[in-house]
Amino acid sequence: MTVRAVELPELWMPHPVRVNPYLPGLRAETETWAREMGMLHGEGRLRTYEGIWTRSQFHAMTVDQLTAWCLPDASPADLRLNHRFNIWALAWDDYFANAFKRTGDLPGALAFTARLHDFLRPEIPARLPYPENAVERGIADLQAQFFPPRLAHWRLEFNRALAKYIDAGVTELANSLAGRVPSLIEYAPFRRESFAAHTAPYSVELSTRARIPEAIRDSGTVRGLLDAFMDFMGLANDLASYEREVHEEHDVNNLVVVIGESLGLPLHDAVPASVHLVNSRLRDFEYLRTHDLPLLVRQSGLHPDERDELDAWLAGACGFLSGLHAWYTGAPRYVPADPTVPEQRSLDERYPPGA
Repeated sequence: MTVRAVELPELWMPHPVRVNPYLPGLRAETETWAREMGMLHGEGRLRTYEGIWTRSQFHAMTVDQLTAWCLPDASPADLRLNHRFNIWALAWDDYFANAFKRTGDLPGALAFTARLHDFLRPEIPARLPYPENAVERGIADLQAQFFPPRLAHWRLEFNRALAKYIDAGVTELANSLAGRVPSLIEYAPFRRESFAAHTAPYSVELSTRARIPEAIRDSGTVRGLLDAFMDFMGLANDLASYEREVHEEHDVNNLVVVIGESLGLPLHDAVPASVHLVNSRLRDFEYLRTHDLPLLVRQSGLHPDERDELDAWLAGACGFLSGLHAWYTGAPRYVPADPTVPEQRSLDERYPPGA
């Protein structure tokens, strides 16, 4: 992987990627929901809306593979739900970038975001406005599916995370328009919000049907583990997205830019420093998982079934990170195929279903 001809050191990933065996079925229906929501140009119910992607652009993102890599043990129904959420999150991201970041339209971004807040209602049943575009239609549809009875406890927290996610887009745009690069100290917690990383524990719980036991959920060790878990997601994404975000969208909200500005480093030094920081956060996650957490479990006297549930959740978290890593380092959204290299293997060849 390179960033403007600067060779990146390898992102560290100790967990092998596994692929959900239901990927073929997911791929067969991958267009269906996006088309129904009006996310594809000239298709779906909202025919007056121009959509977000062409059909070829949509398939090039390989969102089905992202979902199948991150949730290798999910049931077909849970895999499909998370897949639709992944599509929606990317739809919001690409729509916001094209409509507001590339045009510098801060008033438009504020109005769009204010309306979207009306769709993030935790009440049961929520009274939602009539959706006016594909992003609104997608989140309105998902609100009816997100919270099956076993995950009803997530309703308030998940919608709060999504509210922070869309608000962060406005903050990013304001930073870029003002030329304000976030400080290194503030950036990691902000990136958890702007990546919607606070929703990731929900995805792991959805896939594994396991929760972190209540007795240790609010401990410093678990909070530190979750912070490191979420930091890898967004900060590694900054490396994969650098070219598009910084040079196409003129975005200053990127780890490479933040480290370069905060430490006064040129690009050829800021890039490896950023990779080192991302790898360090993953090592923090691994140390807490393998050293501090077992000690906490022993001290807390968890029952064997609680320990089994924690182990299942942790295995799901490791699989989630390895799936993201595979997507960042191999998906066309981040690593376009090089036409001068005929031997390049497809993603299916690198990570076949059932692997």
